[in-house]
Amino acid sequence: MRLVAFDFDGTLSDSEMTVLLGEQCGVADRMADVTERAMNDEISYAESLRERAGLLDGLSLARADDAFAQVRLRSGAADVLGRLHDAGHHTAILTGGFERGVEAALTRAGVEEYVDTIVANRLPAADGKLTGEVEGPLVEGTKDEALESLAEEVDVPLSRTVAIGDGANDLPMLEVAGLSVGFLPKPAVRPACDVVVASMDRLGEVFEERDLL
Repeated sequence: MRLVAFDFDGTLSDSEMTVLLGEQCGVADRMADVTERAMNDEISYAESLRERAGLLDGLSLARADDAFAQVRLRSGAADVLGRLHDAGHHTAILTGGFERGVEAALTRAGVEEYVDTIVANRLPAADGKLTGEVEGPLVEGTKDEALESLAEEVDVPLSRTVAIGDGANDLPMLEVAGLSVGFLPKPAVRPACDVVVASMDRLGEVFEERDLL
């Protein structure tokens, strides 16, 4: 068994949750700018996440759910998740994005049972509206810590872990994983990747070549 850990936004999904949320209250352009700066390692991920969450202060839960309903998996992602499941691997999603969006996308694609662990953040609400705050294990916590903790929990050595990501906040897990795969990685991320892919079909081929499937 291997532990295979995916980033979500920009990797398993080509949606960007905070931008979709931002579209609901007219701040999508500002969201995208902050996201890009974080993914290129120009500002810390925690700083960028708090800044983006702050722009959502007062957004109703109903409109937030409308945004989460637009989150989609990439073409071919469901097939890869299914094949990893069938091969007996422990599949995880480690994301600074939000549980509700991840779960909605997995359920819509009918693959929620193929993902064993989701480590994600949350947007607190009060009186039916977002508070502008963000909480969860991957605000200040890093993905290497999350990967190491999960590997210990499922009794898989780090040498048998696989990490797939695209942005600067994925760098920590890419640097410690046994196999690091960049999915259309940002320039700052590419040097840390053992393999770079541009599609889920190619990712499946890499897994076959590495005897994961």
